[in-house]
Amino acid sequence: MIPGGWMAWTFPVALFFWLIAALLVLFTILAIRFPEAPRRGVLRIETTRGDRLFITLLGSAFICLGWLFFAGPPVWWGLGLSLVYAAAVFRWV
Repeated sequence: MIPGGWMAWTFPVALFFWLIAALLVLFTILAIRFPEAPRRGVLRIETTRGDRLFITLLGSAFICLGWLFFAGPPVWWGLGLSLVYAAAVFRWV
């Protein structure tokens, strides 16, 4: 932790932000290398890989917050639910 810092910059927090940045870079490279046409899924809106990533990240945040509210820490089961949710979003949305 940084003394006097306003945020708890621990290894898990830094890893989280590095993973988000790596996902954004990866999806940018995929969009350049393998362009994709938008597709319609169960939501009946056109989505691309980036849209589905955004929907996944937003939904996963709410899943983890809900897990903390109803079950409390640790959030490992919430993370597992988020991974199942991510697979469903990328498959059917």
